[in-house]
Amino acid sequence: DWILRHLDKVQDLEDSKPQQIWADGASCPLHGQAVIVRLNADLAPKKPQLHNGVLHLPLPASASASQIERSALDWYGAYAHAHFAQRLDHYAASVGVRWTQLKLSNANTRWGSAKRDGSIRLHWRLVQLAPELLDYVVIHELAHLHEMNHSPRFWAIVAQHCPDYRQLRQQLKQQHLP
Repeated sequence: DWILRHLDKVQDLEDSKPQQIWADGASCPLHGQAVIVRLNADLAPKKPQLHNGVLHLPLPASASASQIERSALDWYGAYAHAHFAQRLDHYAASVGVRWTQLKLSNANTRWGSAKRDGSIRLHWRLVQLAPELLDYVVIHELAHLHEMNHSPRFWAIVAQHCPDYRQLRQQLKQQHLP
């Protein structure tokens, strides 16, 4: 009975997730805003480019949904890595820590994690959310480099650098991981 109830909950969560459509003219999120996908086989250099809210992919109009998805996700990964590194650099000094390595994640249960050696793992989809949610997760993970737990001292560090963390934490819980 317990298993069936929880399977129903999982299915309800799955059904409530917005389904991304990968096609020319479709929209996808970036920093909490919609970005329009445009296909352009003549794009030079042959790399995706973001310009004025349009993600230009170097693909022909006949590209399949899976080709568009792969190209867009490759772009998201590269963009997320560079953007996350910039946000980590921005907050690390004020938090009083030094991060050593950044890896992207596609985990089903976590937005981020940190290890004692200074390595940080962030879910690539954070780049799709509002910037303040990403910054909260960045501060949260950097605070773990001081306190590898969720003790009152840990939350005091988070609060010092992100006073509205409680509200942001609640907003983040409303977001769906894949």
